[in-house]
Amino acid sequence: MFAHNKRLQYTVRVSEPNPGLANLLLEQFGGPQGELAAACRYFTQALAEDDPGRKDMLMDIATEELSHLEVIGTLVAMLNKGAKGRLAEAVDGEAEMYRRITGAGNDSHVTQVLYGGGPALTNSGGQLWTAGYIDTIGDPSADLRSNIAAEARAKIIYERLISCTDDPGVKEALGFLMTREVAHQQSFEKALYAMQPNFPPGKLPGDPRFANVYFNMSQGEGDLRGPWNSDTHFEYVSDRDQQMAVDGGTGMPEVTLPEDEAQVLRQMAERTQSDLDSDPTTGAELGMGNGPVAGGAPPAKPGRRSSRTSSRSH
Repeated sequence: MFAHNKRLQYTVRVSEPNPGLANLLLEQFGGPQGELAAACRYFTQALAEDDPGRKDMLMDIATEELSHLEVIGTLVAMLNKGAKGRLAEAVDGEAEMYRRITGAGNDSHVTQVLYGGGPALTNSGGQLWTAGYIDTIGDPSADLRSNIAAEARAKIIYERLISCTDDPGVKEALGFLMTREVAHQQSFEKALYAMQPNFPPGKLPGDPRFANVYFNMSQGEGDLRGPWNSDTHFEYVSDRDQQMAVDGGTGMPEVTLPEDEAQVLRQMAERTQSDLDSDPTTGAELGMGNGPVAGGAPPAKPGRRSSRTSSRSH
């Protein structure tokens, strides 16, 4: 059961309208790193979670993310207040109103014209929110790692938004939301490492033949060694021959078919095989006229004279 309290989690103060900034803030309202995506991600994970501790944590954080969505949506609406009234009451001339909602490249028409000044479930570029932003896989160690990354991405977006405004009230609210992303990262990390073992995700272990092998596949200037491929933790393989058919097989695709299917496949291969000795004239070559082409120009075909030309020639 959800119960709404009309008091915001953080007091929102806006010094002056700013439709362009409101549009940028939509990134955290209906964008892939935004609060709605976070709330839905953690809420659905909580519903499926069987561990009581993680279930409680996920439901708490999911509900808090909804309160953050309310803060961001309130900021968007407040930043749009002045322009909303001017547009609704048509107090400006057409040219002046157009300049207001498109000036300085702020694209505020997304919220102004399409949504009447209210927050829209889009990102700052107008892309509609989609459930495709939710990447839950149903394994706690995998999902917790994804949650940590999601909170990190959201923090970075908040940092960028803070740098886009000099409104002290907006900065404070965004700073609070950014800080809560840090707190959630810590909770998710604690929950992850409270599971032992938690790596690799899932139940099955990796094949020991390949689990600690580093293939140096991109070779040339810039090759570097570090803790991600050190000899302490990895077998470092640069030899190209050793990077192929690492299972000891031929490295070629193999399939076993019933004889009747194999026979039909052979028939198809014979019917569609290429003639390696042929040099067919192509439509591209015909379109090139009598100019030289690769493999030799196609033979010129005798033209057919019209009856009018023939009569004049006699």
